[in-house]
Amino acid sequence: MGESRVIDERFLRKHRLRSRADFQHVYDSELFAADPCLVVRACPNGLDRTRLGLSVSRKVGGAVVRNRWKRLIREAFRRVRTQMPSGLDLIVRPRAGAEPDYRQIAESLPRLAGQLARKRRRQRR
Repeated sequence: MGESRVIDERFLRKHRLRSRADFQHVYDSELFAADPCLVVRACPNGLDRTRLGLSVSRKVGGAVVRNRWKRLIREAFRRVRTQMPSGLDLIVRPRAGAEPDYRQIAESLPRLAGQLARKRRRQRR
């Protein structure tokens, strides 16, 4: 029988931006990409993994809507993390007026992260 590989999709502490300094480092970076649903800021982190931070303002909606956005973004990141470039710190912010939709978020995250990785490579030249 063939070996089945189990992909670890847990969202561990090491995959999160946690400190104010981590967030500030990303905000100080000029790398960002956006689509109608999300705005993603990024900076290189020098690690072998991509880390996620969330910034969901009250402009997006009430507490229930903001928490739904956060749950959907975390879940999409957890599931598509292996499709994303490594070595980036990302801060994801939903656009005001956009409706939370898992499928759209799961498509946007790897695409926007890929755009940011390409922008970063162009800047280093």
